[in-house]
Amino acid sequence: MGGAEAPLISPPCLAGQQGWRDLRGAQSPVQHGDPPGQKTAPHTCQDCQIFLKNIPAIYGMWLVTLLLLYSLQEVHSEDVGSTRLYFVNASLQRVTYSSSVGVSLPCPAGGTPSAILRWYLATGDDIYDVPHIRHVHANGTLQLYPFSPSAYNSYIHDNDYFCTAENQAGKIRSPNIRIKAVFREPYTVRVADQRSMRSNVAVFKCLIPAAVQEYVSVVSWERDTVSIVPGNRFSLTSFGALYISDVQKEDALSTYRCITKHKYSGETRQSNGARLSVMDPNESSPTILDSFQAGEVHAGQSIELPCTAGGYPSPTVRWLKDGRPLPSDARWTRRLTGLTISDLRQEDSGSYACEVTNSFGSKEVSGQLHVIDPLRVTLSPKNLKTGISSTLFFTCTVEGSPEYTINWYRNTESIVPDQHISIQGQHNDTLQITAAQKFHSGAYQCFASRKGHTAQDFSIILLEDGTPRIVSSFSERVVNPGEPFSLMCGAKGAPPPSITWTLDDEPVVRDSTYKTSQYTLSDGLTVSHVNVSSPLIRDGGVYRCVARNSAGSAEYQARINVRGPPRIRPMRDITAVAGRNTYITCRVIGYPYYSIKWLKDGMQLPDNHRQVVFENGTLRLTDVQKGADEGTYLCSVLIQPQVSINQTVHVTVKVPPLIQPFDIPSTSVGKLMYIACVVSSGDMPIRITWHKDGQLIVPGSASGVAIETKEFMSSLQISKVTLKHNGNYTCIASNAAATVSWERQLIVTVPPRFVVQPNNQDCIYGKAGVLNCSVEGYPPPKVMWKHAKGVGNPQQYHPVPLTGRIQIMSNGSLLIRHVLEDDRGYYLCQASNGVGSDISKSMILTVKIPAMITSHPNTTMARKGQTKDLNCTARGEQPIIIRWERGDTVIDAERNPRYSITINKKGDEVISTLKLNPAERGDSVFFSCHAINSYGEGRGLIQLTVQEPPDPPELEVREVKDRSMNLRWIQRFDGNSIITSYDIEYKNKSDSWDHMYTTRNISPTNNQANIVELHPACVYSIRMYSYNKIGRSLPSKELTISTEEAPPDGPPMEVILTPMTSQSIRVTWRAPKKELQNGLIRGYQIGYRENGPGSNGQYSIVEMKATGDSEVYTLDNLKKFAQYGVVVQAFNRAGTGPSSTEINATTLEDGRRAMERRMDENERRWREECRHNHDIPCPLSQAPSEYEANPEMLFYRITHLTRGKQYHIWSAAVTTAGRGNISSKVTVEPAGKVPGKILSFGGTVTTPWKKEVRLPCSSVGEPAPTIKWTKDSEDSAIPVTADSQRQILSNGTLVLRSVKAEDSGYYTCTATNTLGFDTIIVNLVVQVPPDQPRLTVSTTSTSSITLAWIPGDNGGSSIRGFVLQYSVDNTEEWRDVFISSSERSFRLDNLRCGTWYKVKLAAKNSVGSGRISEIIEAKTHGREPVFNKDQPLLTHINSTHAGLNLQGWTSGGCPITDMMLDFRPKGTWAWQSLKANSTTQLFLSELREATWYELKMKACNSAGCGNQSSQFATTDYDGSTIPPIKSARGEGDDVKKLFSIGSPVILVTLGVALLFIIRKKRKEKRLKRLRDAKSLAEMLISKNNRSIDTPVKGPPQGPRLHIDIPRVQLLIEDKEGIKQIGEDKAAVPVTDTEFSQSVNPQNFCTGVSLHHQALIQNSGPLIDMSDIRPGTNPVSRKSIKSAHSSRNRYSSQWTLSRPSQSQSTASARTLTSDWRTMGSHGITATESDSYSASLSQDTDKGRNSMVSTESASSTYEELARAYEHAKLEEHLQHAKFTITECFISDSSSDQMTTGTNDPADSMTSLSTPSEPGICRFTASPPKPQDYDRGKNVAVPIPHRANKSEFCNLPLYMKTDPFFRKQGELHDPCPAVPPREASIRSLTQRAYHTQGRHKTLDPAKQQVLTLGHSGLASLGASSGTATLPQRTLTMPSSNTAATASTSSTGSNPTNSNKVGGSRDSLLESSSSALGRLQKQSVGAYSKSYTLV
Repeated sequence: MGGAEAPLISPPCLAGQQGWRDLRGAQSPVQHGDPPGQKTAPHTCQDCQIFLKNIPAIYGMWLVTLLLLYSLQEVHSEDVGSTRLYFVNASLQRVTYSSSVGVSLPCPAGGTPSAILRWYLATGDDIYDVPHIRHVHANGTLQLYPFSPSAYNSYIHDNDYFCTAENQAGKIRSPNIRIKAVFREPYTVRVADQRSMRSNVAVFKCLIPAAVQEYVSVVSWERDTVSIVPGNRFSLTSFGALYISDVQKEDALSTYRCITKHKYSGETRQSNGARLSVMDPNESSPTILDSFQAGEVHAGQSIELPCTAGGYPSPTVRWLKDGRPLPSDARWTRRLTGLTISDLRQEDSGSYACEVTNSFGSKEVSGQLHVIDPLRVTLSPKNLKTGISSTLFFTCTVEGSPEYTINWYRNTESIVPDQHISIQGQHNDTLQITAAQKFHSGAYQCFASRKGHTAQDFSIILLEDGTPRIVSSFSERVVNPGEPFSLMCGAKGAPPPSITWTLDDEPVVRDSTYKTSQYTLSDGLTVSHVNVSSPLIRDGGVYRCVARNSAGSAEYQARINVRGPPRIRPMRDITAVAGRNTYITCRVIGYPYYSIKWLKDGMQLPDNHRQVVFENGTLRLTDVQKGADEGTYLCSVLIQPQVSINQTVHVTVKVPPLIQPFDIPSTSVGKLMYIACVVSSGDMPIRITWHKDGQLIVPGSASGVAIETKEFMSSLQISKVTLKHNGNYTCIASNAAATVSWERQLIVTVPPRFVVQPNNQDCIYGKAGVLNCSVEGYPPPKVMWKHAKGVGNPQQYHPVPLTGRIQIMSNGSLLIRHVLEDDRGYYLCQASNGVGSDISKSMILTVKIPAMITSHPNTTMARKGQTKDLNCTARGEQPIIIRWERGDTVIDAERNPRYSITINKKGDEVISTLKLNPAERGDSVFFSCHAINSYGEGRGLIQLTVQEPPDPPELEVREVKDRSMNLRWIQRFDGNSIITSYDIEYKNKSDSWDHMYTTRNISPTNNQANIVELHPACVYSIRMYSYNKIGRSLPSKELTISTEEAPPDGPPMEVILTPMTSQSIRVTWRAPKKELQNGLIRGYQIGYRENGPGSNGQYSIVEMKATGDSEVYTLDNLKKFAQYGVVVQAFNRAGTGPSSTEINATTLEDGRRAMERRMDENERRWREECRHNHDIPCPLSQAPSEYEANPEMLFYRITHLTRGKQYHIWSAAVTTAGRGNISSKVTVEPAGKVPGKILSFGGTVTTPWKKEVRLPCSSVGEPAPTIKWTKDSEDSAIPVTADSQRQILSNGTLVLRSVKAEDSGYYTCTATNTLGFDTIIVNLVVQVPPDQPRLTVSTTSTSSITLAWIPGDNGGSSIRGFVLQYSVDNTEEWRDVFISSSERSFRLDNLRCGTWYKVKLAAKNSVGSGRISEIIEAKTHGREPVFNKDQPLLTHINSTHAGLNLQGWTSGGCPITDMMLDFRPKGTWAWQSLKANSTTQLFLSELREATWYELKMKACNSAGCGNQSSQFATTDYDGSTIPPIKSARGEGDDVKKLFSIGSPVILVTLGVALLFIIRKKRKEKRLKRLRDAKSLAEMLISKNNRSIDTPVKGPPQGPRLHIDIPRVQLLIEDKEGIKQIGEDKAAVPVTDTEFSQSVNPQNFCTGVSLHHQALIQNSGPLIDMSDIRPGTNPVSRKSIKSAHSSRNRYSSQWTLSRPSQSQSTASARTLTSDWRTMGSHGITATESDSYSASLSQDTDKGRNSMVSTESASSTYEELARAYEHAKLEEHLQHAKFTITECFISDSSSDQMTTGTNDPADSMTSLSTPSEPGICRFTASPPKPQDYDRGKNVAVPIPHRANKSEFCNLPLYMKTDPFFRKQGELHDPCPAVPPREASIRSLTQRAYHTQGRHKTLDPAKQQVLTLGHSGLASLGASSGTATLPQRTLTMPSSNTAATASTSSTGSNPTNSNKVGGSRDSLLESSSSALGRLQKQSVGAYSKSYTLV
């Protein structure tokens, strides 16, 4: 212990006969004046023997005592008892609230036991209650009530408050809390228009006024009224900006608005609509679009440093910190919007710079970031308990920001340094208290503040009387010389005391004999030891330990006897004070001795009652007296019988002064006063002094006091008493013995009088007022205020209740902190002090009311052009001036005649009316009325909304076709009223608007519409109106639109055949009717065929250009004297019209010889003329030379010609059937140099995405021309450069790899040499899968759910259908339903009642399946059964039977399926079960008589189960009832009953909560996967965004983007029935009426079609015009619906076509099913009227990971996995798919069968449409090993285009033998490329058709093998789709596909000819089927891919 020697304890009974007393324990501590203990007499050894028997008990007692001593250590730093203070929310420092809501604020502080909670202003003023404004509840909650703007008081509503908590421990205060009320202020938010280059970033910012910027935040952005969900290309920053990445052209078509919300009022505002101007990339240096500035952020938070720039090329961004690149840290994320730093740390502080650079320059943005750690304060020590006069140190440790200030508080009062307290340290972080006093106790707080942020900590200090007390000590003992001993003394005190030792009143000095030590334990116990290692006799004696501290001292003493010869140490003389006690110790040493005696004057003491001799030899003299006790005393110690030793000591007695008591009588001002102080006894000399109030009185004129002092008395004289002489007077007398005093109070009484008298006073309502009343007197007068209401004579005064609002000030004045109207009246100030009479004075308080607005409308409406009155009611002191303001402008009615202001007075109110005549649009602002008088001002805010008809919409045309157009509009201003509908009007431009057509009541949620049933090649005028509840807008700007041409609807008229010769017939005809031409007739096709025996019935086609209204054409090279049938068809740019009725004529008989003679004469004449006329070419003398060309080549080079010589060249096609007609002859002359020419043809190339496309551009010329490819942009042509995606081969072919949507556009190839140039244009159209539809629930019933949806973007190919999947909510077993593409709603029938279902939808087009919509949930109507409480459960009971009433069960809307009953005799365990059907009654039989039963019933339906329980008793055998079973209640029955009731309730509650949590977790997990997938989609889409290439000619090409990740934006889908230019070509929309006509005037054509451009994506929701369906006739709609109501919905939205018929008139029939069934007996073929195409591509894991139909969730998981582990982007570029599709239609069957052999493909399954109509078949081809299962699948029939359709094909498709007829010598459709006419300098040339070859992939086509004559010899393909020299190669294996053509006819010789619509392309024999099986091909007869 502190290095001291261990205490030594002697064994008991080893010290001799007297040693036992050493173990009796320590004597009581000796306090001041306490005598030492008496010494006991010696005991015999018999006592020791008794003690030895109890040694174990004694040792146990010692052990317990020691443990107790150490366990009772008091805590030095501890909680002060059970009293404590604490903070509930110390971080609360700012509260902002809405004035219309109010706020309740609990006190952040508290205490235990319950503390008193009070609120104060930061200035220290108490909080008082203001009625209806502010109130402090009893629990310490501060409540500020809602208030009007006129009641605003900054003293209350915008001030700093703090709360205190006080109990016995002290008083603490919270940091200042800023409480601020926010008004509903008028403000507007604005978004500025922006400009950006394509592929750059656009930034929109929401501009919020600075006055409300702190409270208003951006909550969302809208794009064309549709909320923008972050993802894809759109990002929302933390500061509310909208970023659009990879800007595209379509982004300029939308308007962007921000939506803001007021944080406190909840008010939302919408900004204006801003537009984005998108420019083509232009080389420029970077431009900063968004930047950051310096700022401070707390550590641990996140910050976003925006830095975005535009420019071309796109600039790169580089971030620097303190001039160095950013180090690698996962907390720093570079985003499109800038740099995001999460989990900020102090080391992140610094200078940040953002450098943006491109090849044209650079820019830099920099700013300083300060990361501030929140302040954290720790005050130590904590909760200290110490004694008075201690020195205390408090250390305030502050962590966080280095810049702060420290303030100290004690019990919420600021600490001011004084003689006890000092504040030290650099930051004032140390508080020192020296000589602490009792009043220094309390709660100490340290506040650290920095820029409005405050942190604090506190400590509770308790200062108590710290006088030391001895808590452990030593006992008397006897030791032998040389036997070591140790003495211990423990003391406690505050502060901890120090201990000193004395031996016989002499200090113990540490030396070789005495070892002393001292230490203080943690609990404040001070322990001191004295160790004597080798004691001698002199070391014996009385040892005393004295504990001292600043508060006092305590001592303890006990004798230690060392054996040896006794002797007495010399004793010092003693001075005693008379009247007090004195102790005289005999300083004897040595042991043993017999006794100690005291003698005085020879007499043994004691000899009186004041003398006591203790057993240890100490003499006590009580109440010492000078005469009796002064003298010499003798100590005599008996050491042996008759032997004593003596020692003397002299005692001197000193007598202290004794003051004779006196009193001071009360007196009055001005009187004389004499006070005498007399000392009646005491030793001289005596000194007498006077003090007043503790201060020495200095006599003189200043004090007005004179003092006269004599030897033993002193007098104090006051000649004229004043108030300053009031006080306590003390007489102090002192001498050598002591100092004494006597104190009395002098009271000078003064009657009360007014210093300031109350006077009548005015106070302002709501302000503070002071009623002055100051009095003086002594004793200080008590002031009382009284109040009498009213302004007349006061009737009766009542005391003023003193609250926080009303207080009496120290000078007696009355303070009213918040004056109310009720405070007016008479006030009486009354003062009294018991001296004289009371005084009082009255006054009148008048409350002046400031002007305030008491009534006004917050919002009001007005109509434009009408008069509007705005009323404002004010009250207050008159006069009141009311001023009106419009916004921030004062309204001057005199200068603006549109305003007039009238004032009316009604009682004490003033009503002001502002009249607006008329109200205008600009009046839709905030108006304010201001009431002003001499005492204040009030304001009322009125929001006026002027309503008017809306502005006309801004109408634009999105797309124009032959019979329809797509319109889009933007509604700018809605007239401050919701748009209710739109009307569209259109007319022929030449007509007046009286003959217009109207589309009415268009839904206001739409922003586009399709106008159908227009006439081709017509000019229309279009305008539009919008409606709101006010009225109709003005018409929009009138647009003029020309529809495109359509194939003629009528045949040529008046066809006449005239035989001219035996081999020629002249054909004459007139053009079709003008209204049926549908455009300019550009030519005619004449079809002729021989009708004689042996003819094949096929038409030969010739073509001629139109010359006028009447036409003539001569058919040559006919057979002699043969009958020919001739038909004529007109064609225009759009296509070929219907043919005329076939007319027959016969050629003339043979006149061959005459003809030969005529020919010989003509030849001779020709030769003769050619010799004289060099302009006429001479005929060739030799026979023509023939060359055979490769059918795949579209050109041929003839060599070895003679320069300068003319040659005639023609060509003919040769097949196995023979040679075809020759082409037109061309005359050429070889030359040395040839201008550059292009051999390849332009046209439209349509391809699925992600394929490789080759655009050929073969050229000739001498010198060899150079090839250049460009792509048309908006106003320029961009050169195509070679990169990883693009390559230009040496032969000029442009190769595009893995094409995407933005690759669509017009590509121009130019071949140039020194002699000229040539150009072709290729329109590339890339198709993508459709976007996800937006699915919603329309209605529900007990067994059905009706769904509606809006399709997304169709991806450039018409949507062929939808696949709807649904499942029960808690399962993943999805069922598929296939839905027609024309449908926009569907009803799911036969569903379970009362069941939740999950539904999702996906669209399919020719490219593939689109993304699945978001999964929605819907519940069918119905609930579980419930038993009706009004119905009896039991209908009949006897001794053995009970009848149950099952009719009491209500089904809940769902039929009851099961009913179960359980019953048992009461008191038994086994239940008897019974199942019942839902009959009305059920009997329970074989029951026991006179027995109580328990019954449980459960009824179930598809929605769930309901339960009902009951008890019943059977009757006795005689029919009597039995009493209920009684059970003896025990003491715990109530508890058991409560437990039995409470347990199920608790379990059910827990179960419901658990179910809710599980469902919530599932939804959160699903949403998380959605968010993860969307964020992943952003990365993918950023690399696959669309671009816009606007063509120079033709309709605009829209951008398309497809990536198989669900997106939020809705895409526009083309309406079915509008003419499509795509793989699904639609010729003419037809209605049901047209199907039913006996003669169909139209010829419908379906074949390989041109691709239609996709509409702009993300342009808004699709508009489903239910009343204007494409293909319907509004005039005949009524009859259509009545006749074919079940088919109208489907057929009216389909575009159907069929091939030409061999008959002259089309037979009237319903379109039949397009199916072939392959059975065991071959193929049964039915008539086909549709076309089948299938895409053949490889399936890849990358594709599977992109499109999963199991669920959206699995799609996201697979997508994420594929992207992370398999380089998804690379997979996407090489993905291959296998999809087989065809159109079918069946007017007689409602069934549609689909099949698949791939179990993973859940998009196809058996389905049954709800209505008959045209459906779509989608199936995956069967695998080779599963071929047998595919024998009976429905097989589509491919359709081949006829002559009338030929001109609709792309140029490169016309060369396909499948689409051409045998023997055609001329191109029936001479075409001009779209841009050729605009290139003036190009050489005119013709586009010739050549053979086109297709290479198929039989290994991938596992359904049917396509066969026709054009595909007889197919070779292996290269795996890519190319188009050089009109060659198309497909993805395939190395196996060649061979196919043969079969016909429905029986003539085998014609089997190789291309047939009409009746020609079957399927194998029709079992041998053919066998060949199919051998070749491992599927069931489809033809399959190819269009690129």
